[in-house]
Amino acid sequence: MYKIKILLLSILIGLGVTKSQANTINASDMDSVRISLLTCAPGSPIYTLFGHTAIRYENPSKGIDAVFNYGLFSFNQSNFIWRFSLGETDYQLGIESFERFKWEYDYFERDVWQQTLNLTSQEKASLIAALEENAQPANRIYRYNFFYDNCATRPRDKIEESILGEVIYQPFSDNGKAKTFRDVIYQYTQNNPWSRFGMDFCVGSEADRPISDRLAMFAPFYLKEALDKATIKTDSTQHPLVLNTTQVVWADQENVEHDFTDTLLDIFTPIRSALLLFIIVAALTIYGIKHGKGYWWLDLILFAVAGLSGCVIAFLALFSTHPAVSQNYLLFVFHPGQLLFLPFIVIAVRKRQRSWYHVFNFVVLTLFIVLFPLIPQRINLAIVPLALCLLIRSLSNLILTYKKHK
Repeated sequence: MYKIKILLLSILIGLGVTKSQANTINASDMDSVRISLLTCAPGSPIYTLFGHTAIRYENPSKGIDAVFNYGLFSFNQSNFIWRFSLGETDYQLGIESFERFKWEYDYFERDVWQQTLNLTSQEKASLIAALEENAQPANRIYRYNFFYDNCATRPRDKIEESILGEVIYQPFSDNGKAKTFRDVIYQYTQNNPWSRFGMDFCVGSEADRPISDRLAMFAPFYLKEALDKATIKTDSTQHPLVLNTTQVVWADQENVEHDFTDTLLDIFTPIRSALLLFIIVAALTIYGIKHGKGYWWLDLILFAVAGLSGCVIAFLALFSTHPAVSQNYLLFVFHPGQLLFLPFIVIAVRKRQRSWYHVFNFVVLTLFIVLFPLIPQRINLAIVPLALCLLIRSLSNLILTYKKHK
C-alpha cells in the first residue's frame, strides 16, 4: 500500500539474493539467518493510510540484509487510473536493501516495527526459496486486490506455506462483534474524513457484511496483531510464531508540518461542507419560492454534478472487479438519469412546467431519507445534506408550478 517506483531486476542481482544462492544454503547457515515481518505506520497519501507490510531477510554470513516488498507499483503504468478503476491494477514483488527501505520510512517519518519469526532452519529455507522464486521476472507481478490479495496478505500466505505445522490464530477481541471491511476502513480513516467520504462513496453494501478475522488481516496492523498472538502447532509441540517485536524506525512526529491545504480540509470536512451547501441551496430556494424565481442555473449545477457522480458509482458497480463496489445504495441519490434528463429538468424550471422527473426524484429521495437508518449500507452522514439539496430543488419546482396553475 506504499507507493514506490518499480525496481529493476538488476537490484535483485546486485543484492546477491538470487535463487541459486537459496539452493546453496545449508543448515549451519540457517542458525544465523533471521526472517522478520515488517509493519509500517500509515502515511498521509490515501494509498498509505492503512500502513504497509514487508518481509526482512538477514543472512550475516552472506552479507545479506534485504526486504521483500509486495507493494511495488507505479503511476506511470499505461492507463493506470483506468485500470485501477476497473480493478485491473498490477503490483509486483521487489527486493531492496533494508538500509534503503529504512531510509524511505525515516524520510517520510513513518514508524516501522519488526516481528522476528520463530521458524526452524527448514522453514526458513523454505520461505526464502519461495520468496526468491516469487521474485523471478515471470512470477513477481500479481493482480492486486485491496481486500483479498495485497501487500499484507501475500507475506502472510508465504509464511504459512513455509511452516511445517499449523498456524493457530487467536480471535481479535472486539466484544464478540464481527467486523466488516468498512469497520476496518473507518478505523484507519478516522483522521482523514475526506478519504473516508471518498471510500464510502465508492464502496457499496458488500463492505458492511461481517468478515472473518482472517479477512481483516488485509490491513497490516491487523496482521501484526494476529501474528503477535499466533502459535505454530505441530504433532508434538506448540510454540509462538513470533520470537520478539522491536521498533526499527522511529518517526519524529513533532516535526510533522501541516500546510494551508491541510488546515482547510480540517475545517471544511465533508459534513460541514455538505451542510454549508445545503444552507445556501435552502436559502436560495426559499427566496425563489417567495419571489417566484426558479433559479434554473442552480438546478443545472446540482443535477449535473449529481449525475456525473452517479455515472462513477454506476460504472464501478457494473464494470469494476473491485470487491464491495457493487450494490451501492447511493445510486438512489446519485444516478446517471440526472445527467440524462438534465435538459428536461432545466427547461421545466425555466418555463415553469411541472416535471415528472421532479415528482419521481422527490418521492425517491424522501423515502431514502426517511428509511436512512434501515438501509443495509453504512451511508456517510454528509450524503444526507446533499440528498436534501436535490430534494428541495425538486420540491421547489412542484411548488412553483402549483402556484402558477392555482
